[in-house]
This record gives sequence, structure tokens and C-alpha cells, in this order.
Amino acid sequence: MRTPVSQHRIYEGDGDALMAQATHTERIVIIPDAKPAKQPAAAPKLRLMWGQLLLDDLLSNRYRSLICAVNADDNSHGIISQVAEMLPTSQWTNRTITDHARRFIGHDQVTVIKYDMDVVEVLALLRPAGQEHLTLDDLGMGFQIIAEMLRRKTQRLPCASVSFLGARANLMLDEAGREPTFETVLRTMHESGFAGDVYPAPWMWEAPTALYARYPFPQSITDMREGGF
Repeated sequence: MRTPVSQHRIYEGDGDALMAQATHTERIVIIPDAKPAKQPAAAPKLRLMWGQLLLDDLLSNRYRSLICAVNADDNSHGIISQVAEMLPTSQWTNRTITDHARRFIGHDQVTVIKYDMDVVEVLALLRPAGQEHLTLDDLGMGFQIIAEMLRRKTQRLPCASVSFLGARANLMLDEAGREPTFETVLRTMHESGFAGDVYPAPWMWEAPTALYARYPFPQSITDMREGGF
């Protein structure tokens, strides 16, 4: 016989009742995309790391590689410089990161630049020459290269990626000149062969909607968009 949910508790003491009344401005609602099954999914899915802190996880040695963006002008506000500064054995600085990226200026397609930061290898996407921002095509081509790099050198696993959304120096725009949706970014990554972890942008923690923890999303959301149930 199945035990009623009300008999289970998450927190000690009165924690459950108190948290049920909490009104945090930053909160997320995660819903399951499928029921637990005896057999794993036929194809690997992207894990969406809601509520997890990327820098903390990198410092805890949870990943061997990180995917993000880099530019040839200034990376002082980018995640790549934050990682280089926080990893105790990294010898990279904002200046040397940017100088290294300048060596690849002139390529007419996206370039994947490797930065060995000792415990973590950063695989950074550099936008093509003459472009002011990354595009979805750049993202797709970059992740095709990275997926092959991961396949050929499994020592790079496990691997995590940023969402590429909400950036400043390494802004990504779609054909309409707008930042794409998170779903569009995930689809581009997945169709390119990537099957690692993706960390949502901080602003998404205030998303006024229910969220899935894996991608591809279930068929039910497509049915709802098409007017079904």
C-alpha cells in the first residue's frame, strides 16, 4: 500500500509548515517530465541545474570541463574570468584570457578555444570575425564541435554549460534581433549532440512559470501549445 504524501516530511521540526507559508521573491516550481521508470530513457537528456550554483560546483570538482563564451575585447565581467580567478591553481587572468582569444580573430565561423585551468578545462565559444554578437547558428556549430571533442576525449566528462542568456559582453541574439528563449537554446544544444548539464541564467530563478528539470521536454507541453490537454 502506498503511504500518503502527507505522512512524509521534508524538513525537521515545523519546517514543512513554515516553508509552505514562505513568500520568497526568488522561487521556482519544478514539475516532473516523467514518472520514475525501471528502464532509463532511450536517449540521454540535458539536465537543467535549477537551484544549483555553477561556481560552487566547479570549485567542488563536480565537473572536468565548462562551456561558455569568450570575446577578444574584454572578459572582465564574464564567467570565464570569474572561474579563472576562483580556481586556486589556474594561471589565467582576464588579460591573458582575452589575449589568447585575440590569436583566433579573423575566423569566419565560430571557434572553440580551449583554456586549461588545471582542474577544469574551459571550452569557450568565440564569435566569428565582424559579428557583434553570437547567433543560434554559431551556438549550434560550436556545440557540434564540442560534442565531438567530448566523444573523442571522455576525460572531459562530466561537462557543464552556461545558458548563454542574459550575457552582456557575449550577447546572443536570434534572427529577429532578440534574445532567444531558453527552450530554443536547449533545443540547439541537444540537436548538436550535447548531453551534459546546463545552468540556467540567474534571472530565470524568478521565472513565473512551472519548470522541467530535463530536456527534451515531454510531449504534453507541445500538445498544450497546440490546444490539446
